[in-house]
Amino acid sequence: MFRTFLPWLILYFLSVFAMASIPAEPLSAASLFTTSSSTSSSSTSSPSTSSPSVASLSADPPSTGDAGETASTQGWLLEWDLGFNGSQASYSNWAQGGSNNIAVTGSSLFKATYKQNKFTFDTSLNTRFGQAKIDGDGVRKTDDKLEFRNRLSYELRHNHLDINLFGSINFRTQFDRGFDYDKGPGGMDLYISNFMAPGYLTENIGLSFVPAKDLALEIGMALQQTFITKEELRASYKFDPDESVRNEGGVTLAATYVMRIAENLSLNTSLETFTGVSKSIKSTDFIFRNQITGRINSFMNAGLRFDVAYDDDFSEDLQVAQVLTVGVSFSLF
Repeated sequence: MFRTFLPWLILYFLSVFAMASIPAEPLSAASLFTTSSSTSSSSTSSPSTSSPSVASLSADPPSTGDAGETASTQGWLLEWDLGFNGSQASYSNWAQGGSNNIAVTGSSLFKATYKQNKFTFDTSLNTRFGQAKIDGDGVRKTDDKLEFRNRLSYELRHNHLDINLFGSINFRTQFDRGFDYDKGPGGMDLYISNFMAPGYLTENIGLSFVPAKDLALEIGMALQQTFITKEELRASYKFDPDESVRNEGGVTLAATYVMRIAENLSLNTSLETFTGVSKSIKSTDFIFRNQITGRINSFMNAGLRFDVAYDDDFSEDLQVAQVLTVGVSFSLF
């Protein structure tokens, strides 16, 4: 199924590059925002939080630049960041023991922002994929993310209050199969996710408020479609055997905070929630993301990611993901 989306992704990039040729005009730096893209997913599943597009200053791969830095020209602003990290260990006749292993993860974040007077359009494509080869266990997936966000906002600035009306359409899934390793019958791997199983499409409209350059808040009304295209996985997400799409309406709340801890150290944290109108408040889905990034030099960085999510359609327990990485990152433009 992923192959069917490839032509649309190519068309998306070509369209953005074509529109980027529009001449630019001067613009106040304070009036441009980028979409929140520091969402994270576990290596095996994707919580169904609606992922409203908070007007924030975050990036993935993360940046340690000034949190309040924004575009200074009207028209198009393009960014494309790539990142790679990995680890390798080999043992031979080693007294303390150990398993030979090699792990590699790649990430890409493409963002395009267009500003015209009081209107701002943001679009981003955020991908991440990682695998590890461990002696005795074969190849296992360690990270997997495919997220496409689009947001149109209109500035309602009043008495120096930074308020915006926004509408957004976001899509989120993963590239490959996901397993809960060694948790199936007889210690087998338990198959729990795949491309478009689950997949999430969210349409959101609401208001955003930026009380400070490092903090953004949102409230909105949303429609969310959850897709489970693999029949064998539908029961795991409380779907009926013949049900492949579920529609929900609800309320979204979101907050993003970016802090410069030290000269080469930054914190990016966000909270996103979705409360379905047909469910109890106790069934509110949420995802709480935290990323600490340390810049070693112009192209090397270290990062700690800690995410907590809740989605009672998948599990009544909290989902927790923690990833510590050292790698390289660079910007194509």
